[in-house]
Amino acid sequence: QLQFVESGGGLVQPGGSLRVSCLASGFTLDYYAIGWIRQAPGKEHELVSCINNKDGRINYADTVKGRFTASRDNAKNTAYLQMNSLKPEDTANYYCVADHSGCPISPLEYNYWGQGTLVTVSA
Repeated sequence: QLQFVESGGGLVQPGGSLRVSCLASGFTLDYYAIGWIRQAPGKEHELVSCINNKDGRINYADTVKGRFTASRDNAKNTAYLQMNSLKPEDTANYYCVADHSGCPISPLEYNYWGQGTLVTVSA
């Protein structure tokens, strides 16, 4: 059974950094595109980043470009999202997602989702 275990969320002050991790089980991570989707309270899902398994390209939302870095360690079957210069508007549940057909543009098109980890940016 394909599963994700996410970790690393928490409370951080504005301007701070945090790294969230996503350990995959039941499948080999490098065969899938791996993305991060977030949902803030009362808002729609936002695709933050996606690593395309076919060409290795990494896409970022304009709202996080230059501040967030997505990566993957296939040997550990783990994906990461390094978040720097965090802002209060980055507060959200962050979900690790996967798809075997590249990086869908719409967040809800991703086939597999983790349980989410809460990131709160507040003074």
